Amino acid sequence: MTKILVKGALGKMGMRIIALAHADKAFHVVETIDAADVMIDFSHPDVTLSNLELAAKAKKGAVVGTTGHTEEQRREIEKIAHHLPVVFSPNMSVGVNVMWKIIEEAAKALGAEFKVHVSEIHHLRKLDRPSGTAKEITRILADTLKIQSNKIPIQSIREGEVVGIHKTVFESPGEFLEILHNAKSRDTFASGALRAARWVIGKPNGLYSMRDVLGI
Repeated sequence: MTKILVKGALGKMGMRIIALAHADKAFHVVETIDAADVMIDFSHPDVTLSNLELAAKAKKGAVVGTTGHTEEQRREIEKIAHHLPVVFSPNMSVGVNVMWKIIEEAAKALGAEFKVHVSEIHHLRKLDRPSGTAKEITRILADTLKIQSNKIPIQSIREGEVVGIHKTVFESPGEFLEILHNAKSRDTFASGALRAARWVIGKPNGLYSMRDVLGI
């Protein structure tokens, strides 16, 4: 049984992680870091680092699904990962991580002859814009196509109760290719976080992604 401590337990994602864990006999939710095997952070970018410091002190692994970190905060997360194993991903969905791999392969094959643009739609309460997932798409495209990420247009839309829709379009004068992921439920991300939590236990200290968890 994997014992998990959830930071951000009262948030929408935290509550879904706890609900899925309670429904799965492979997990047990605890309230202190000392009692946990692993910590899952879906709190706030300003407190992620202190949560990781807590986990490092207790010599526990961690999963971070919180988004909206500044570049400085991301660098600090990379530094503290020298002291504990951390799975850090802007999106814990298995489908999204497969999508990132597909986008990378598409960019390699299509090359600079195709113009590319990204769009994302989320619910009205989502604070970061563009989403962390969209930023990761542009990072992958920029690295693959050898261009600056700010040269890739991103359209961000906030409406209703949309969980998350991400679309990448490659277009030439004669054709276009559309790659789309539609998250129908937050349970998609919650189940991915639980999968990462089981995987990270016992791993060497360092920074990992969901692609490491999935082996892609």
